[in-house]
Amino acid sequence: MNRPCTEHGHVHRLIQPALTDLTEKLRAGDRKITGPRQSILNVLRQHASPLTNREIHTLLADECDLATVYRNIHTLLKMGLVNRVDIGDGTARWELMADAADHHHHHLVCTGCQAIVEVEGCFPVDFEQQLTRRHGFSQVTHRLEFFGLCPKCQAQATGAAATEPERA
Repeated sequence: MNRPCTEHGHVHRLIQPALTDLTEKLRAGDRKITGPRQSILNVLRQHASPLTNREIHTLLADECDLATVYRNIHTLLKMGLVNRVDIGDGTARWELMADAADHHHHHLVCTGCQAIVEVEGCFPVDFEQQLTRRHGFSQVTHRLEFFGLCPKCQAQATGAAATEPERA
């Protein structure tokens, strides 16, 4: 499902599989459906951008501690229900995966405020196949992240530059 972003003027893809579908995946993986797991999945369902463990914990502070968030995210990762997003700042972020095909998308990351936007589209499949054949690799996958300044940070930078006194 696509959702317009009122803050940045672009579109976010918001994955919202039903919570019952997610709990069925837990059952199929012989995992218990605990309150914290359901809460974590629900928080990730409600956010278009990936969240850190601490952000998840902040949203669930009354329901579980930080260690419980870490343990459950690890379980959900092993089960293929969440995907790790790395924007190069050393902090793991997590997003919900609706299905196995959902893992393949890329991100546009603001270097100012770390806002993350999903980018649809990718390299042609034949490009990846050419690389695979040329170099003898197998099971090739890739991640692609773009970095820049979002409109909000551009406006702040422009405003700050306009108010700075000139130096002689």
